[in-house]
Amino acid sequence: MQNSIGLFVVLALACLAEAAPAWTLHAGPMPGWVGMRSAAIWLQADGPGIARVAYWPVGAAHKRVQTDAQALSVEFDYVTLFEITELDPGTTYAYEVLDGDTAISSEVLRFHTQVLWQWHAPPPDFEVAVGSCSYTNDPPFDRPGKPYGGGYGIFKHIAALQPAFMLWLGDNVYLREADFLSRGGVAYRYRYARNLNELQPLLRGTHHVAIWDDHDYGPNNSNRAYGFKRESLEIFKRYWANPNYGQPDVPGIFTSVSYGDAEFFLMDNRYHRDADHAAGLKDKQMFGRDQIRWLKNALRVSRARFKFIVNGSEMLNRHNRFEGWNHFPREQGDFLAWLTANRIPGVMFLSGDRHFTKLASTSRQGTYDLYELTCSPLTSRPFKDYEASNNPEMDAGTLVRERNFCVISFSGPAAARALTLSSRDGAGRLLWQRRIEAAALK
Repeated sequence: MQNSIGLFVVLALACLAEAAPAWTLHAGPMPGWVGMRSAAIWLQADGPGIARVAYWPVGAAHKRVQTDAQALSVEFDYVTLFEITELDPGTTYAYEVLDGDTAISSEVLRFHTQVLWQWHAPPPDFEVAVGSCSYTNDPPFDRPGKPYGGGYGIFKHIAALQPAFMLWLGDNVYLREADFLSRGGVAYRYRYARNLNELQPLLRGTHHVAIWDDHDYGPNNSNRAYGFKRESLEIFKRYWANPNYGQPDVPGIFTSVSYGDAEFFLMDNRYHRDADHAAGLKDKQMFGRDQIRWLKNALRVSRARFKFIVNGSEMLNRHNRFEGWNHFPREQGDFLAWLTANRIPGVMFLSGDRHFTKLASTSRQGTYDLYELTCSPLTSRPFKDYEASNNPEMDAGTLVRERNFCVISFSGPAAARALTLSSRDGAGRLLWQRRIEAAALK
């Protein structure tokens, strides 16, 4: 009898061991870009194994579907991306992550497909959260003295607003001196930053798209000369789930994403960039001829009411003595002249980098003013020495010198559509907001 009981215990323990997940989550899962009939789910494990995602429309568990299994390998930092198709527009789906057929946690998560509204309904109201400069302290590799990062609770407050998606404006991680000398160093920094405990509710709570700036591309103020730029591009693509990257014959992270009646043109300001302060280089470029040509063509065919050109460096600030498009006068001037000559409606600019937030506008003869919202920092140290405190183009009351994030809200019927720009502090409290009518961007 005792032998029978012992055998039963051994068999039960073996079954439990077989059912227990072989791995746990290191970061995520994170919904990436979402369309009307497709969605991407990113995740990173803490070791090797096999992963699946099961998903179903909320309230219809009988329609549960499982993806094919995907391997989690050390070669790719145990990262995998599930591209889910044949979804229904305007639908909230529940999903869970599986090791084989075993859920790795009891948490059931959600993602949301876009509404098919064109020719069917008014444009949807929605919100987009934006921010840049996210520094995660790592004492062995940080500079001595007061920690540069902090205020990680800001991520919880972004998640609480439940935006349609989070748009990361660059410097989403900070490569250290020990990191940007090798592929492994760059991969380590992304892996370390993505594991931040306070970040997980935001990663899981909404969809995400991103661009980069110098600190998540290479060294400070790095440009096209960075020796590991191909490896850096590869790792950026591994950790973000944008719909695509660059063009077949032009590498980079640039792409565009549409949501409702807004389109966001995500620029790559590093891969093809000349040095900002290269004296004597009259034709120096931030984006390069091919990327600018892509942008012009994309703007011409866009049917979006609101068109945001999104970049890591500031694009319109004439007073910027640090990195900015103002140091590339020929490329900047040619594009702005083209924009005016072609009468492209609805264009605004979004940028990060500067460790402060502000809204500014640039007047143009014979057409509407161009607005640029610069939003920074999330968790990096704010920058107090703002060189444009007396900048006449800055909207009074919008300068923020503390950790913050911004929200873009789209609302109203098609005939009276408007957006509202706002900044919120690390606790989610409103600092300022400005409303801009669509009619003012024509």
